[in-house]
Amino acid sequence: MAKPQEKVSFGERLKQIGQVFSFTAKQDRWFVPLLVAAVAIPVALTVLLVLLGAGWIYIPIGIMVTLLAAVIVLNLRSNAAMMNAAEGQPGAAASLVENMRGDWRVRPAASSTTQFDMVHIVIGKPGVILLAEGQPQRVRGLLGQEKKRLSKVIGNAPLYDYVIGNGEGELPIKKLRTTLMRMPRNLTGKDVNSLDKRLGALMARPQMPKGAIPKNMRPSKGAFRQQRPR
Repeated sequence: MAKPQEKVSFGERLKQIGQVFSFTAKQDRWFVPLLVAAVAIPVALTVLLVLLGAGWIYIPIGIMVTLLAAVIVLNLRSNAAMMNAAEGQPGAAASLVENMRGDWRVRPAASSTTQFDMVHIVIGKPGVILLAEGQPQRVRGLLGQEKKRLSKVIGNAPLYDYVIGNGEGELPIKKLRTTLMRMPRNLTGKDVNSLDKRLGALMARPQMPKGAIPKNMRPSKGAFRQQRPR
């Protein structure tokens, strides 16, 4: 089940805004000038209207417009800065989906290699979504293995897969959020819960390593004799 969101105090919220502001200012050289313009223009227009005799009612309106403009600039530029910083970072796709609004169940790096190739499993109302990050040729092999494994438990639930990247046929991480939000809602909340439980049971099963079993890990012949029925 999705975890309920914890309540954030006003002071903590201000601290988070300050962190976002600092991060965005370091990543985006146009952020501060755009923010200054978003604040200065409504303030200047408000002062001009009051001086021209339009009435004091425009002061609260001007304050609200100024705050709204500042929030819009902060939101747009901070999202762009985070996308630019996340691009090429291992696990960035899973982290982005985990922080999206809505009921998204994420299992980061359900399959991975030592070269930091990984496939994340996302469960949501569109169905099951596989997000692959890493070297395209290697991750496509991981995707095939994961599809085969999941096909045993997902039933008729839709299965989608994306390779995150900027090459041909790949999904840029900048478009991941909008792509997921525009996907059709094929499942109900009850279906998502049921699917999540089945996949949880599948992930909990230990997998035997491929290849020959080392001699020091093989059970002794005496152990087999003890297990034989008399």
